[in-house]
Amino acid sequence: MTAYLIRRALQMLVVLFVSALVSYLIINIAPGGPLAGLRQRVGTSTSQISEDDIARRRAYYELDLYLPYRFGRWLIGVPSGPIKIFGKTLFSDHIVGCRKPVEADVMDDKGEFHLVTVGCNEYVTMADLEGRRTSKGIVRGDFGTSWGILRDRPVFGLVLTRLPRTLELMGLSILISLMIGLPLGVYQAVKQYSSFDYTFTFFAFAGSSMPTFFFGIVLILTLSVLAKNAGLFWLPPGNAVGVREYFVPMLGTITPGSLLDQVLHVIMPATVLVLFNTAFYSRFVRSSMLEVMRQNYVRTARAKGLIERVVILKHALRNALIPFVTVVVYALPGAFGGAIITETVFNWPGMGRLFIDSLGRNDYPVSMALLLITAFLTVVATLIGDILYTLVDPRIKYT
Repeated sequence: MTAYLIRRALQMLVVLFVSALVSYLIINIAPGGPLAGLRQRVGTSTSQISEDDIARRRAYYELDLYLPYRFGRWLIGVPSGPIKIFGKTLFSDHIVGCRKPVEADVMDDKGEFHLVTVGCNEYVTMADLEGRRTSKGIVRGDFGTSWGILRDRPVFGLVLTRLPRTLELMGLSILISLMIGLPLGVYQAVKQYSSFDYTFTFFAFAGSSMPTFFFGIVLILTLSVLAKNAGLFWLPPGNAVGVREYFVPMLGTITPGSLLDQVLHVIMPATVLVLFNTAFYSRFVRSSMLEVMRQNYVRTARAKGLIERVVILKHALRNALIPFVTVVVYALPGAFGGAIITETVFNWPGMGRLFIDSLGRNDYPVSMALLLITAFLTVVATLIGDILYTLVDPRIKYT
């Protein structure tokens, strides 16, 4: 097992590096960017923005550096200036970027014009990097500073402020989903083709096929808007806590930030996630149980005279849970990343909403931090799943 864990750790490092590289490239080559609005205003009659202003903004976002050097500074914090060895300074004049690029509209094969860089008026050298603000690199736990959401604030601190709300929502929904979906799937398999099985199979298909934003909007309309207008018991439509006191029939006046206030706010987004996850978990467990119950060792257990409950719980369920472990362990990165759509619909201040905000505001450091942490948790979840396989089924050995 030790040799296996070492080998997997090395593989995880490779996977994380490739994930970081690909994610960084995709985000940085995507159209738009933090300077898109400024570029459109340069040269207009009402604009007071000069090319020097654009150059300073490019340097602030480090967009004046070529992509490999920018990636190196984000990943490991280098290059941070000329290389100094034995009192000698090397590569001071080495070009690492362009401060003032020359751009022109170029027509492609389809006859459409695109703004592309055709030259450079002023280059950036290694000497220019000395003293420039930069992070120590994500390998040292420094994710840089936010560009837009909380300007010049550490990204890691911003992530920590949103993490508790995501863990609250995702942890509650996953726990309830497992408590409902697991026994429901087992009972459906035992009662295959019964009216109970057909009924919950229909709801499972409906729950897993309908998008979460649809359920969210329906709940907001019914349990919040319509119920409040009718003078009935209603639930807050969004946010994690109230901003002022409000009245709910049967409960009275609710104080913002109180435990009851937080419970009322979490009910609807948690319900949406519970409906979706329960449908998926129950269908998965049902299919796995049906496959296991057809095996010879289950027939042998029944032939020995064991009661049906022992056959189902001890012989069938334990083996049916082996593939289900894979599904459960991936709830770890999901719990960190949050439910992007659900958090957006309910304006829940969690990680999913933070990711959407970072993309909308071109806050690349925040987006990359969330992507990389999610990738790390995904490979860790895969390793945990492999270890749990040996606990669920002792026949599985790793060498």
